[in-house]
Amino acid sequence: TLLGKRTIRWLMKQKIGDNPEFYHKDLNELMGNKANVPTMGGILIVGAIFLATALLADITNFYVQMALICLVLYAGLGAIDDWLKLTSARRTPGAREGLRTWEKLVFQIGWALLLGFFIHYYGANNEQTHILTLPGQRTFVPGTQELAEGVIILGPWAFGILAVLVICGSSNAVNLTDGMDGLAGGIMGIVSFAFILLALISGDRSLATFLLIPMLPGSEELAVVAGAMVGSCLGFLWWNCHPARVFMGDTGSLPLGALIGFIAVVIRQELLLLIIGGVLVAEAVSVILQVGYFKLSGGGRLFKCTPIHHHFQLIGWKEEQVVVRLWLITAVLTALGLATLKLR
Repeated sequence: TLLGKRTIRWLMKQKIGDNPEFYHKDLNELMGNKANVPTMGGILIVGAIFLATALLADITNFYVQMALICLVLYAGLGAIDDWLKLTSARRTPGAREGLRTWEKLVFQIGWALLLGFFIHYYGANNEQTHILTLPGQRTFVPGTQELAEGVIILGPWAFGILAVLVICGSSNAVNLTDGMDGLAGGIMGIVSFAFILLALISGDRSLATFLLIPMLPGSEELAVVAGAMVGSCLGFLWWNCHPARVFMGDTGSLPLGALIGFIAVVIRQELLLLIIGGVLVAEAVSVILQVGYFKLSGGGRLFKCTPIHHHFQLIGWKEEQVVVRLWLITAVLTALGLATLKLR
């Protein structure tokens, strides 16, 4: 928050501005007031998370080290994408050339796969069982350390594929959600708060045993990482709330999504992330459905515009209404997701 004004001035001096262009004429008019608002403000988010984690977390903890690597890798990818858009716009006015979709996916998938394998082999070397935790399913037989009936055990490749789906999926979902003032920042603040609690529970033997969920020694330190994410999102909202003075850009959205996906993979709560981050899932699914239907129908559309937050805007909701309502839905989904911990 304290560095926000200085950073915004620097970004404006560099002319790192956003000039949103959509295929929907009405949306172009609605979003016209956002032209030239500086983007790449995610450097504030990433810097705050990195600094808070380095100062407050146990930096010798394996999971904390991997979290910082995840943060830096995906932030770097987002920064390159944002910077290429800037430099191409300087060369050719009106150009919006950044990294191609397949180029970003190659790096996202490769890094997620590596993170997944590192997590798996670290756990295997520490006699941890890698399982798929289903909401409402008991991991252990009450009063014992024996796996409950029906628990799915994941091998290295299955775990790696799951890590790719979760980390890449959440990274891109947050990126798609980042389209309105305060929307992605507010939602990620709520989701990250939920994962503070989940990380603390997973790292505490008595709580994990009581709730019959996987116990991962050392994972409690990820609560510090999730707390840093909450603080960075709240600080960023000071400058990103309507009317926004800065946007996070890919520099902020890609690492935020990847990091929350990483935490979910480590503590074996990947499917719970789907519930708590239901709005993020809906944003991504709306784009997939729109593109698929458009191709199959030869030009038809399921929604007026995607991601779906723009659909609500085009049917008459004000931007502030869309943002606050999606925040509220996220809060409700968070409560429902956490409630499933007792439904075992």
